Amino acid sequence: MNSRYLSTEFEIRTSPHFTRGMSVEVIMRNVIYALIPIILVSVYYFGLSAALLITTTSLSCLLSEKVVCIIAKKDNTLSDYSAFITGILLGLTLPPGFPLWMAALGSIIAILIGKSVFGGLGFNIFNPALVGRAFLQAAFPVAITTWNVPLIHDRFTTLISTTITFPFLKPVPDSISGATPLALMKFEQTISEVQDLFLGMTSGSTGETCAILVILGGIYLALRKMLDPRIPVAIFSSTFILSSIFYLVDSTKYPSPLFMIFSGGLALGAVFMATDMVTSPVTPKGTWLYGILIGCLIVIIRLFGGLPEGVMYAILLGNALTPIINQLLTTKVYGVNLKRNKKKDG
Repeated sequence: MNSRYLSTEFEIRTSPHFTRGMSVEVIMRNVIYALIPIILVSVYYFGLSAALLITTTSLSCLLSEKVVCIIAKKDNTLSDYSAFITGILLGLTLPPGFPLWMAALGSIIAILIGKSVFGGLGFNIFNPALVGRAFLQAAFPVAITTWNVPLIHDRFTTLISTTITFPFLKPVPDSISGATPLALMKFEQTISEVQDLFLGMTSGSTGETCAILVILGGIYLALRKMLDPRIPVAIFSSTFILSSIFYLVDSTKYPSPLFMIFSGGLALGAVFMATDMVTSPVTPKGTWLYGILIGCLIVIIRLFGGLPEGVMYAILLGNALTPIINQLLTTKVYGVNLKRNKKKDG
């Protein structure tokens, strides 16, 4: 036999045999691209305080990630951009005048408790940014529900007074403040104009500025195959359908479905948080069930809960149920009878 055939080496790999070069870094970088317009509009509406808030949460998350890597003696993970995105999303879920020291503390909790305690990226069961916000909601309920009206004339020359509150001192809010559309709906039975909600011309969290930009960012990521569109579609659809039922029953008591979709943090949560690849289901049927569950919980909490907003809790509950959803709706492997195998194992 010819010796050249004997020396031939074969490299055997498991599927998939073709890759698209879609690394974690590439995906995370594109998520940042999609978030940039939202950040810019947030700063335009709320000024320097919003810019400092998002900068503080981002840098605090990066620093916390670096410290964790040093203490755990792990390779530097800052280059995967996950900590940076956690900081941006946390900043976008907070009021624009939120005290910076509280924002930094929430960022530390987001990285340590929401991410690192589970083993880092790919192992966390909850969205880290929402873990940080949940902590801040419990620790500082007054500060996190103090809102500011957008487009104040001196927003680029002065800071909101609560922004630079010293640590462990009670923030004193400005005289110019405003309730969110959801709070007005729940406690004063006042419904804001859908156009104002769509463009972000209302009080609210920093990232509740412009629903159209959030949706466009989601479309961009979906077209790049970096986001599962089934999840936001399921959330928006279930929210619309369930809120429509209540609205048809009593339109004087319950808000319109368009109000429910464009108010609060639903758009930001549905597009950028519920779609977290680590904390959402992996099967097609699972993503639909996950999204429908979150959408229904949002409506129930908003209409019947003690708080005007329910996006954060709905997504965290969805994250908690993701392992169960994955187990119940596992895709059947061709040629394998799962029930028969279970009986044999038993």
